[in-house]
Amino acid sequence: MRVFITGANGFIGSAVVRELLDSGHEVVGLARSDAAAVAVQEAGGEVLHGSIEDVEILTRGVEDADGVIHTAYIHDFAQPPEVAAQADRRAIETLAAALEGSGRPLVVTSATGLLGPGYVATEEDRPRVTERSHPRAGSDLLALELASRGHNVSVVRPASSVHGEGDHAFIPTLIETARSKGVSGYVGDGSNRWPAVHRLDAAHLYRLALEHGHPGSVFHAVADEGIPTRDIAETIGRHLDLPVVSIALDDADEHFGWIAMFCAADIPASSALTRQRLGWEPVHPGLIADLDAGHYFAHTPVA
Repeated sequence: MRVFITGANGFIGSAVVRELLDSGHEVVGLARSDAAAVAVQEAGGEVLHGSIEDVEILTRGVEDADGVIHTAYIHDFAQPPEVAAQADRRAIETLAAALEGSGRPLVVTSATGLLGPGYVATEEDRPRVTERSHPRAGSDLLALELASRGHNVSVVRPASSVHGEGDHAFIPTLIETARSKGVSGYVGDGSNRWPAVHRLDAAHLYRLALEHGHPGSVFHAVADEGIPTRDIAETIGRHLDLPVVSIALDDADEHFGWIAMFCAADIPASSALTRQRLGWEPVHPGLIADLDAGHYFAHTPVA
């Protein structure tokens, strides 16, 4: 297949590009910058310059593609989250419109963390859209609505922590927080759980979803169903030789900054139905084993 992929140079997207090329597919990657374009070309893909905010560019990318994978998302914490969520929904609508009537697949990215706290979320669950929910939940619901209207759209929901070399999200932030504060912290008793998946296992699932998904299918890229955050903090503390301490919920914002709400969240998720439906089985290290591999701690922090 000739596959158009947004976010081709992202942490997940670049792994998806490699997975597709290694499996014999052709790839056209959307690249916002010259550096991103070079990375896509060096991986062996073709480049389409532009962003997900450019309707004309997205439509052009779809024209000669046999399938589309949408992994891009604008992670700009300087703007209200609704701005990025609106851009994401417009991109999904544009891609679906360009594919309309063709039967060609569109795989959209969501997240298991959007499904609500306190229970093990499954592929059958839908985001609970409330005043307090993250606006990105609307993208998940939009994709499923498009499928109900005849579009060949499926959804991949990666775990809250997608890990591996090159990670620059939750886990590196926790590590740098521990370094700067002199303690490795967790909120409350640390029993709240995070699901996790290695980026290469997630990439494999995207390919399977593209090749074998059906309209309205939902797949969970989850290897570790729910790791207690205290276990994560203890592993970080052991590697940095720092005390491991509980942080009161009222003090979490001051201690953890922007990541505080995630540190307190209990958001486990299952991938049992995904494994049953696609035969997907994670083969790469789990989160704790990946931390113990040492690469997360290899760099010297800036003083």
